[in-house]
Amino acid sequence: CSQTVLRGYFTLIMIVSTPTPIDPEQLAEKVRAAGGASRYQVMVRAATATEGYVAVEPCDRFVITAFGKDQPGIVRRFSQYLAGKDINIVDLYGDRSGEEFVLVGQVEIPAHWDIRMLQADLEEMGNELGFTVKLQHENIFVATNQLRLTRAPQGSL
Repeated sequence: CSQTVLRGYFTLIMIVSTPTPIDPEQLAEKVRAAGGASRYQVMVRAATATEGYVAVEPCDRFVITAFGKDQPGIVRRFSQYLAGKDINIVDLYGDRSGEEFVLVGQVEIPAHWDIRMLQADLEEMGNELGFTVKLQHENIFVATNQLRLTRAPQGSL
């Protein structure tokens, strides 16, 4: 499953398997019906197993955040570095505000990599670009960036 926002629309991509074959349009209709009064745009396409599929090395998910002054080639530099290490980019988001650029990427890092070495490489590349770069395990990123709802003590309101 992959989810993101494309041009303001929440987008969800899933690969599913069913115990028995189902017509793609029937499946699409079932998903639409599950939305109730909501209006979903649903597209279903039959897929077959890819021949020659090779199992992927175990990976952990990490989040890369980078921010600094906008300039051409930022996404290319980070993408090239990650591709050169066989690190899969699961999701990538960039945003420019004035002269500042923020890049946030969710990546899958193969277990054999030394995370401290990757962090040092990314920080060095960030320094060359004038960017601050952080690499965090996905669990740490979520825990430190999640909004926390707390209750006010009784009688304080």
